[in-house]
Amino acid sequence: MIHKYKLGGYNICLDVHSGAVHVLDDTAYDILDILEKTETMEKQPDEQLFACLEGKYDREEIADTYEALYELYENGLLFSPDDYEQFADMMTKAPVKSMCINISHDCNLRCEYCFAAKGDFGQGRCLMPLETAKKAIDFIIANSGTRRNLEVDFFGGEPLMNFDVVKQTVEYARSIEKKYNKHFRFTITTNGLLLDDDKIEYINREMNNAVLSLDGRKEVNDRLRVTPNGKGCYDVIVPKYQKLVEGRGDKDYYIRGTFTKYNLDFTEDVLHFRDLGFDQLSIEPVVSDPKLDYSIKYEDLPRVFEEYERLAQTIINSRKKGDYYNFFHFMIDLNQGPCAIKRLRGCGCGNEYVAVTPQGDIYPCHQFVGNEDYKMGNLHDGTFNTDMKEDFAKANVYSKENCKDCWAKFYCSGGCNANNYQYEGDIRKSHKTSCELEKKRLECAIMIKAALAEDSDETPCDGEDCISACC
Repeated sequence: MIHKYKLGGYNICLDVHSGAVHVLDDTAYDILDILEKTETMEKQPDEQLFACLEGKYDREEIADTYEALYELYENGLLFSPDDYEQFADMMTKAPVKSMCINISHDCNLRCEYCFAAKGDFGQGRCLMPLETAKKAIDFIIANSGTRRNLEVDFFGGEPLMNFDVVKQTVEYARSIEKKYNKHFRFTITTNGLLLDDDKIEYINREMNNAVLSLDGRKEVNDRLRVTPNGKGCYDVIVPKYQKLVEGRGDKDYYIRGTFTKYNLDFTEDVLHFRDLGFDQLSIEPVVSDPKLDYSIKYEDLPRVFEEYERLAQTIINSRKKGDYYNFFHFMIDLNQGPCAIKRLRGCGCGNEYVAVTPQGDIYPCHQFVGNEDYKMGNLHDGTFNTDMKEDFAKANVYSKENCKDCWAKFYCSGGCNANNYQYEGDIRKSHKTSCELEKKRLECAIMIKAALAEDSDETPCDGEDCISACC
């Protein structure tokens, strides 16, 4: 399987099962138009190929280009076989390695697009007691098998509203790490309103990652990210984020924004993040009820695609000038990664990853919280639905009908199970709008790699490099 497209002045071909990316001249691109119907090559081109391209290219040029393509084919970098499907049925339960602790089902903002019902997940406003948080740590240790490195994300609502319990939970986890041969990596996701010098110092010392919510320009952010009294939060949080990032050192962070129908020019918001001094950036499309005014709808996709292309070109231009910043959705590994299991089933929702509520209820992830059909158990009564865990373990790109034959399957890994369930009614039915957005982001990400490889005079593919220049 291959995927060919033209973008940014490049003719690009992704060989899906090998992961090789080829930047083609027009002759090679047109030859592949013909070859991709059969997905096979013989050592010598047949006369039909010459006949199809007669008048556009001379015979010698066609023959030479075909020879170069055949070399890629022989090296397993073009029309490569699918070596992954045979393992799909072998994918079973795995240790729990990461957990989202919903430390707060309350929030000091009332963001219009919030998937968590503006902070309480539809379950009433409350904070997690320390007893429950400790049991969450005990649970992940007990269910992590021999895995040493464990990930815990403090989430909400707004975690800083229960910050004393955050600190006590970290202290508890650290106190038993050596006993169980574990090492915890902590993340906190915050809207920033309650940040102060002490909290910033603590987060920069103890949290391996910090996710900072900000939607972009002041007028964009303050339109939907408002306090209970309707006031915007931009002026309060931006200086606090700048201070936190300034003291972050080499630890991870990223600015996490959301774009809606109201700011389809979201490149301007990414550039605004950069102007504020941030270099680890993300801005996500709002996925919500299409009846809502701010929601990205299927008919908006051409405009969104245009903006992703604009952002991609902006990033290329910036990097060529020495200004480097990461945009989360354009970060792509073409060097045989990630591992095969992650490529087939993604984030591990409901299997390697779970979420815990203040009441101790266990869900497949934070976006399933409140859905009783997907409640997996409870920390306080010791229940955990391993049958549901196994069902999620088997949810992969080969068990999802629309994913199996999709060129993007190894990069989106079947998409978001929560989105699939919410908008299609089944974790194995892909949400069409989300799929189209992901495919466009991938095309842009690969094009960026091609452009930067060209600029650095990267050598053609020899079976190890991820980008080849063909003909």
